[in-house]
Amino acid sequence: MSVRIEKVELPGIGTRHDVITEAGRRIGVVSHRSGKRELAVFDVDDPDAATDSIELSDGEASALADVLGASVMLSQLVGIREQAAGLATEQLVLAPTSPYVGRVLGDTKARTRTSTSIVAIVRGTEVIPSPTPDTPIRAGDTIIAVGTRLGLDALARLLSTGPS
Repeated sequence: MSVRIEKVELPGIGTRHDVITEAGRRIGVVSHRSGKRELAVFDVDDPDAATDSIELSDGEASALADVLGASVMLSQLVGIREQAAGLATEQLVLAPTSPYVGRVLGDTKARTRTSTSIVAIVRGTEVIPSPTPDTPIRAGDTIIAVGTRLGLDALARLLSTGPS
């Protein structure tokens, strides 16, 4: 599936990027020169007439991007799991008693020790896709990993008790 995105210059205002859905609906993001940002939904019959507009703060725009990015990533992981025999995804909550609480992800050496890949960390409402070895990990973080059942079980033990 290809996605159609159109950029429209709005003289004196800024730019609008429109995403045209498979159903032909138009959703736009207006970026004002002032830094203000709006989400616009357009009329089905008139692509130039917005039926609704929602102003977004920086935090709201970031949260919306995180939610959309996380949902796409998780659906892709489900698709991978369905296509690759023996591959699974797991969500592991980092316990407060983990020896890695307050450290960085690289300290776990998870990929080397368990042959799994940590593809995201969910911290409250924040999603950290593709965390780097320098990403701090905290108690209560949900670690999203991909690997074999054996590797994911080893990762759960590693995060719980440290290396054996």
